[in-house]
Amino acid sequence: MSETLRAAVVGSGFGGLAAAIRLQALGVQTTVFEARDKPGGRAYVYEEAGHVFDAGPTVITAPDCLEELFAIAGRRMEREIELLPVEPFYRLRWSDGDSFDYTGDHRALESQIALRAPGDLAGYRAFVDYSRRVFQTGYQELAAVPFLRFAEMVRVAPQLVRLRADRSVYDTVARFVRDEHLRQALSFHSLLVGGNPFETSAIYTLIHFLERKWGVFFPRGGTGALVRALVRAFEGLGGILRLSEPVDRIQLVPGKGRPRHRVCSASGERTFDLVVSNADLHHTYGTLYRDAAAAAPVRRRLERMEWSMSLFVLYFGTDVPYPDLAHHTILFGPRYRELLEEIFHGAVLPEDFSLYLHAPTVTDPSLAPPGRGTYYVLAPVPHLGNAPLDWAAIGPGYAERILHALEPVMPDLRSHLTLRRWFTPGDFRDELRAHHGSAFSVAPTLTQSAWFRPHNRDPSIPGLYLAGAGTHPGAGLPGVVNSAKATVSVVAADHGLGAKARLAG
Repeated sequence: MSETLRAAVVGSGFGGLAAAIRLQALGVQTTVFEARDKPGGRAYVYEEAGHVFDAGPTVITAPDCLEELFAIAGRRMEREIELLPVEPFYRLRWSDGDSFDYTGDHRALESQIALRAPGDLAGYRAFVDYSRRVFQTGYQELAAVPFLRFAEMVRVAPQLVRLRADRSVYDTVARFVRDEHLRQALSFHSLLVGGNPFETSAIYTLIHFLERKWGVFFPRGGTGALVRALVRAFEGLGGILRLSEPVDRIQLVPGKGRPRHRVCSASGERTFDLVVSNADLHHTYGTLYRDAAAAAPVRRRLERMEWSMSLFVLYFGTDVPYPDLAHHTILFGPRYRELLEEIFHGAVLPEDFSLYLHAPTVTDPSLAPPGRGTYYVLAPVPHLGNAPLDWAAIGPGYAERILHALEPVMPDLRSHLTLRRWFTPGDFRDELRAHHGSAFSVAPTLTQSAWFRPHNRDPSIPGLYLAGAGTHPGAGLPGVVNSAKATVSVVAADHGLGAKARLAG
């Protein structure tokens, strides 16, 4: 091409940064606009009194997709960031006192299953084989493939039918094992990408094999250190990151061939050949492209879709380190199916809760002052479209209830607290522009996956592309990084950058 393409990426989450690195490596002059004062999107970092709090995500899997990004930027990941192995992957605890270490040590995992439910050992092994086959199809073959035409969905349909993708994660697990706690242990993963295990497609059972294959990691210095390493890679290629630069609107400018995109931000207007939006889907169509006639029907369609649950996240520091905790602890409440039904479809806040406790200082003590601990705990809660609750009023009391519930694993917790802060569904809505305060965008049900999910390239607004949790393949760090790979492959095809794309991976 005679002129250098110019691209704007809206949002510096993992999906946005991954897309920006790939675009810049292709020779597309790329500018990333970030509304907040630090990069990372949902992977924001709070610092207070020597404590470093990762806002999330904090479960790092599939390091191969990160290695590929650094390689595209001409760097080696091991020189940019150290990924520390987490073991066990998760410690699971139930309200009746039962516990289970979900470990990468396969013999130890099977030994626990044999002790608690000997009749389920053969079923578990069969489940691992099933998860492997789903991983090969759902992740290795399809995760970075953009589904732009229905024919592409038809092409893979026989594979999905053979794998019974129409079944839910929980129902699939239940066909292999009978022990109820083991069923929960093998099905909770879909919650990490915003899906109800009783509604999310069985394709998401691939997470079990993905973790088994590569492990679970945490970056030294926190998830924020990984974000900063990706920013260095992007800027090292010549990319531009504009922080504290919220985009107000994007207008289409007619011209020869494709229209150009006028990005109106806090510091002025700039025109680009294309836009990759890593912003919330509804915000993209309802606010950023509000002047484009083609955006309105998409916004209305999004409003009819099922959205993932929201979260209440409590960040806190302690004056003792609690070294006996696991890095990731899942505390199941007394109900599972019934609680999830209320979280995903209820109009009120459930009386009980299940919790995910993140204890990064177990793995990296540098994230707290010496002899102290840094933590966050989150509770899945209904999004604001289902339960329009007053979280400003609810938050303090809800935080106290959660702290009380943590005391069996963190003795005398409230007497050791040094600071606390929380992030509510209202904050997801107001700070992250998340529709309904949803924490994971469009829910990963079968009829909202692959071709049925908002596409990596908008079919009606030329030059608009999407990356992140709301497009294919979905949420979670591997999901959003692979969404960027799929999206940039479409950009390369649309703009005749095929040869460069092959060289850039």
